[in-house]
Parts: sequence; C-alpha cells; structure tokens
Amino acid sequence: MEESIFYQLSLVMVIAAAVSLLLRAFRQPLIIGYILTGILVGPSLLHVIHSAEAFESFSQIGITLLLFVIGLGLNVGIVKNTGKPTFATVGIVFGGIGIIGLVASLLFGFSLQASLVMACALLFSSTIIVVKSLSDKKEQNRLYGQIAIGVLLVEDLMATIALLLVSTSTGGGSAGGFIDLLMKGVALAAALTFLGGWVLPKLSRLFAASQELLYVFALAWAFGVASIFQVLGFSIEVGALFAGVALAHLPYVQAIASKLKPLRDFFIVLFFIGLGEELGLDNLSAALVPALVFSTLIMVFKPLLIMTSLGMLGYTKQTSFKTAVHLSQISEFSIVLVVLAVNSGIGNQNMIAITTLTALLTIAASAYLMKYDDRLYKRFSRQLSFFERTKTKKEIKSIGHYPLMLLGYNEGSNAFVKTFRAMKKRYVVIDYDPDVIESLERQHIHHLYGDVTDTELLEEINVHKSELIISTITSASTNRMLVDYIMKTNDKAVFICHADTFEQAEYLYKAGAAFVLMPHHIGDEHINQFIKRNGATPGAFTKYRGQQMTKLGNIAMY
Repeated sequence: MEESIFYQLSLVMVIAAAVSLLLRAFRQPLIIGYILTGILVGPSLLHVIHSAEAFESFSQIGITLLLFVIGLGLNVGIVKNTGKPTFATVGIVFGGIGIIGLVASLLFGFSLQASLVMACALLFSSTIIVVKSLSDKKEQNRLYGQIAIGVLLVEDLMATIALLLVSTSTGGGSAGGFIDLLMKGVALAAALTFLGGWVLPKLSRLFAASQELLYVFALAWAFGVASIFQVLGFSIEVGALFAGVALAHLPYVQAIASKLKPLRDFFIVLFFIGLGEELGLDNLSAALVPALVFSTLIMVFKPLLIMTSLGMLGYTKQTSFKTAVHLSQISEFSIVLVVLAVNSGIGNQNMIAITTLTALLTIAASAYLMKYDDRLYKRFSRQLSFFERTKTKKEIKSIGHYPLMLLGYNEGSNAFVKTFRAMKKRYVVIDYDPDVIESLERQHIHHLYGDVTDTELLEEINVHKSELIISTITSASTNRMLVDYIMKTNDKAVFICHADTFEQAEYLYKAGAAFVLMPHHIGDEHINQFIKRNGATPGAFTKYRGQQMTKLGNIAMY
C-alpha cells in the first residue's frame, strides 16, 4: 500500500488540506501551508513521500502550466515596453547583491569559488512565487507586474547561463557552450515567431471547433515547447512562458487559460509541497545562522536596490515599492544551481542546506509582503517618498478637474468616450499601458498615463470633484480599492464598475457603487444608453440599481 503513488498522493493532499484549513482560519497565506505540509511529509518527520521522482515530475507539470497560462496573458512587447526599468533593475540588483553575497559568503568561511556560487544563487527571484501571486491577484498586467515579469524573464535567462557556466568550469561543458546556447535561442525564437505568427492562426478555427481538441492542443503545445527548451539547454520555466507568449495574440487564449487553470492549481500545490519536503531537519541547525543572515540581506538590500533603480528612472514610489516587494526572495533556481555546484566538487553539502533554508525563509516572508503590499504601502507611504523623484512618469503638465473619468481602456471603451463627448463635459481616460496611450493619442482622446490604484494620482486628478467615474477594469481587488477610496473622498460621485460574480457585485453595491456591470447580464452598451438618457445624476441610478439587484437575486436563487 505504501508503495502506491496514488496512496502517497492521497495522504499528502489530505495533510495539505488540513494544514491549509488551519492557516486559513488564521488568515495566513496558503503558500505557507503548502510548504509546511512539505516539511511534515518529508523524510525528517512523517516520511510519506517514497516516490520522489514522481512528485518531482508533478512539480514540473505545475511549473509548466503556471508559466504557460501567464504567457498567454502577455504579449511580445512586454519586455520592450518595460525594457529600460527591467535591465536597469537587473543590473543594479546583480551588482549590489552580488558584492554583498560574495562578502558574506567569504566571512562564513567558504572558498572563493564556493562564495561566487553562493553570491550567484542570491541574485535570482522566484518566478513561480511572483507569477502565482500576480495571477491570484489578477495584477500581472499592472505596471509593477509587467516590470516584475520583465525582470524575472531576464533573470531566468541569466540563471540558465549561470548553470552552463558552473557546468563548464567543472569540466561538464565546453567553452563554446555559450555560443551554442545563443544560436539555439535564436533558432527557437525564430521558430516560435513563425509558428505563432503564421501557422497557428490558420489552424485556429480547427482547434476552436472542439473544446476537447483545444484542451489537448494547449497541453501538447505547452509541454512540447517546454521540453524542447529543456533539451536544448534552457529551463522549463523559460520554455513554458514563451510557449504561452507565442499564442498570446490568438483569439482562443482566454478559453485555453480558463480550461487549464484548475489543472494548474492542483499541480502547483504539489510544487510548493515538494519545496518544503526538500528541507531536512537534521542539517537545519548548522544552516540556520547563515540562512538567517542571507535572508536578511535579501529582504533588506534587494528591495532597497530595486526601489532606488526605479525611483531614479522616474517611477512612482508605489510602483517601485510593489515591484520590490514581489522580487524580495530567492529562487528555486538557486537551489538547483548550488546542488549542481556541490555535485561538481565546489563547496560542501552545507551550502545546499543553507540555500534551501534561505529560499524557504525568503519565500515565506515575501508571501506575507505580497499579500499585504497595499496595507504596507499605505503605512509607509510617507517614508517611501525618499525613493520618488519630484517629477514622475504618472504626471502631466496640467491635470485640472475632470467631471467625467474612464479608468482603463479596452475594446468597448470607445462607446463611453462617445457618450462623454455627447455630454459636453471635460473627461479623461486613465491607463498605464504604453500601447493604449499611443492609441489614445492617435484618436485625440484626452488621456493620462498612470496607475489608477495609485491614491496619490487620484488625489492629483481631483477625483473628489468628479461627477461620473467608470471603471472598465475587470480586477475585483482593484474595483474594491477604487469604490472604497472614491466613496470615502467623494460619496456623491456616480461610480460604475465591473464584477464577475454575485458576491463581487454585492460587495461593490454595499460599498457605494452606483451600478455594477456584469457582462453576462447587463453590458457596457446597455449602461451607455442609460447614461445618455439620464447623465450623471445619482438619483437616476437608484431605481435602476434596485431592479438589477432584484434580477440578479432571482437568478442566484436558481
């Protein structure tokens, strides 16, 4: 019975559910519960997992699906649009943390070669942790999320080179390995561009005709591309992410993402459990002090370097802070790098224990930071002004007062702009996507580049004087933040936003939203006609809102 993988998996999931429920009761991040489950089922305690290779494969499946789904929501221009902050941040972090890590490692008695490996291991942030957090909060398309993902992409490529360098320095590779890797990368990029740009669009109708075929195709594409990347010397993470990016412009990506997310969530839980399972309590005491020191250095100096870099480039303190918070840990890649170095004769087994414990400590701490980043920002907003230039990228020369505001711009937003123009009042559209800003400029639409969750920006544009504010943003957390802030500063304003579920709509209505759009019931066109007839009069929405709530309530009963 104990040899059955099904039995082991069942027992692990039961323990994970029990630990997660306990942490949920105390409102703790579930990631911590998964890691604690890994420690419990590991060899030092319950020793539930006997088929380590099978569980490692489960983890790789989770990584592949997570990065693939994220890639589906990105476009090729993400690094291009955030290229300057991405490379500047990577450069400053690598330089600063590299020197600090090298000095600390030498002070702990490691050889120069081993210290270089340890310093390198501290450079990389965890793609899995950061991407999962952004995905859970649906903020991967926020400005700070785009910068963070851009940094992670560059770091993953650098980590691949570091692995090759360690292999080369110990006789496992040749000096020409870097040239080979570069040529392979160019060939893979060209192949994905050709397939994603010319071949797959022509086959889209064939795949979309059957939901099952679309599901199978998505899995085959994700695992196939990731495997090719791994075989050619890259990481599974890079391969899975680029597999998603290659499909990001196709019309059926939303259907693929929605179908894969449940499967992704199951396997990613096993990844975090496997991460905790790697930590053995027998060598914990020797690794504790160095791990605490390294963790402190990462949690303190890495965010400071990131905020300094982005602040110097003119980004707001909120964007800098949230980017820094999400990159304040080391990566699972770091463990792989150190294991390869030790197995190749560099350093000793204690390096693996130190790196693993440092990864777990920083991942656990950053999980809390990422969950409560908005609260932390509000608490330390004044102190963070040190990292913000007088003139930031969110500013324009003249902000003034806008009675009508549109937060976010998408395909259906042009109808709202036409309605605003017909009302003959000043209006502004706010978005932080560079492509959207260029489109607004071409259409001569009044706009402002900025992040609508930046409360200082909302203050500057005098949202407390606005009459009608419409949010086309679909993020539930963003709309909650907006309705709370707007009703606190301007409870007479008519605030209209989106919701996907009855629970979300109920919260928004109780918080003071004048009307909540639910695409499956009442869409943008319908509310546009209502605004044309009634304008921004708050009283006009009272009866209309009551009718919608009654209708939604009746639907919910069924």
